[in-house]
Amino acid sequence: MNKSRRKKLREIAENLGTIKDELETVRDDEQDAYDNLPESIQASDTGDGFTDNVDAIQDAIDSIDDAIDKIDDVVE
Repeated sequence: MNKSRRKKLREIAENLGTIKDELETVRDDEQDAYDNLPESIQASDTGDGFTDNVDAIQDAIDSIDDAIDKIDDVVE
């Protein structure tokens, strides 16, 4: 791989890292919102929605981590 493509891949990995950071913030905010619900609402469909959202965002974060790792493997 030439130097120009490596540079582009590094930039993409950096951008993905920024997106991951933003997703982590949203995930943490959603978790905090859930944690601040009364227990009766946490145990309801509404609470389940919050935990489903947190799980889905975490899955996206994990996928971004995998993508960054694969890009790093290619660049090395």
